Amino acid sequence: MPPERFDHFMSRANTAYYAHRSFGRDFTTAPEISQVFGELLGAWAKVVWQMIGAPQDIIFAEAGPGLGVLMADALRAWAAPNVHFIEHSPLLKAEQSIRVPRANWHSSLASVPPGPLILIANEFLDALPVRQFIRRASGWMERHVEDGAYVEIPSDYSLPDDPVGSIREVNEAAILFCKELAARNAIGLFIDYGPMESAAGESVQAIRNGVFANPLLYPGEADITAHVDFAAIGRAVHTQGPVKQNYFLTALGLYQRSAFLAQLHPEKALNLRLSVQRLTAPEAMGSLFKVLAVCPKHLPPLPGFA
Repeated sequence: MPPERFDHFMSRANTAYYAHRSFGRDFTTAPEISQVFGELLGAWAKVVWQMIGAPQDIIFAEAGPGLGVLMADALRAWAAPNVHFIEHSPLLKAEQSIRVPRANWHSSLASVPPGPLILIANEFLDALPVRQFIRRASGWMERHVEDGAYVEIPSDYSLPDDPVGSIREVNEAAILFCKELAARNAIGLFIDYGPMESAAGESVQAIRNGVFANPLLYPGEADITAHVDFAAIGRAVHTQGPVKQNYFLTALGLYQRSAFLAQLHPEKALNLRLSVQRLTAPEAMGSLFKVLAVCPKHLPPLPGFA
C-alpha cells in the first residue's frame, strides 16, 4: 500500500474510533461538565431564531452531537420544532436517541432538509482531518503515513514562506463544512479550541485510554484532533468572532444561571461552582476554547459577539 496522505489517515482513524467508542472514556466535553452550557446554547439559538423572524419551519441541528447531552439541555431552553443531528457513528446514534428520541439523523450536512437552519457544534471541527506540511530546504513537503511513521512527499500547495522546519496544518474539511453552511444562508455556532490567528505549528494530538498517544499508532483506538484555524474559516466565509469561551458564556449569563440552580439545589452548589471555573478559567477552557458564528452578512451582532 502506498503512503497515505495524513488527512486521509486521520479521517479513516477517527471514523473507526467513533464507530466503536463512546465519550467519557477518553475525554469530557463541556456539556458533560455543566448542564448550563447546553441551556445557554439553547437560549442563544432561540434568540437568534427570533432575530431572523421566528420562521415556523426552522431546523435546529447539531453536528457531532456526542452523547446527545448538549441538545437535551438546549431543548429545555428552546423547544425547537425540528431537531436534526449530523452523526456517522451507530454507537453514538444509539446514545443520542435515548436523550433526544425525536431527533432526525444525517450522515452529512447535505442531507439536512432545506429551509432556515441554526446549527450548533461543540468540539466538532477539531476532529475533522487536517493536511500537514513541513518546510524543508527544497520547499514544502506534505506528510503522508506509512507503517506508523511520517513520509514526506514534495508539494506545490501554496503556503507562506516559513523558515525551514516549520509545520503548517490546513483544515480543508472544516472550511468546506462552513462554506456549505454559508451557501444555504444558515447560522452556525462553533465552539472549539485553537488560536485567534493563523500560525505555523503542529497541533495534532491523540488521546487513547485517557492519555496522550502517538497519533500514527493504533488507528481507530485513539481520538485524533487538531487546533481549529478560525482565521482561515473567517477568510472563507462571513463570520462573527471568534471570541474566547469565557467571554461568550459570561455574556450569555453563565454565572447567573449557575447561581440560580445552586439556590434551587444546594447539594449541587459546589459542583456548579467548580464547573463554572472549569469552563471560564483562562488556564482551563476559558481562553483555549473559542466561539465562532458563521452567518449571513446582513445580521446584526449575535448574542455573545457584541
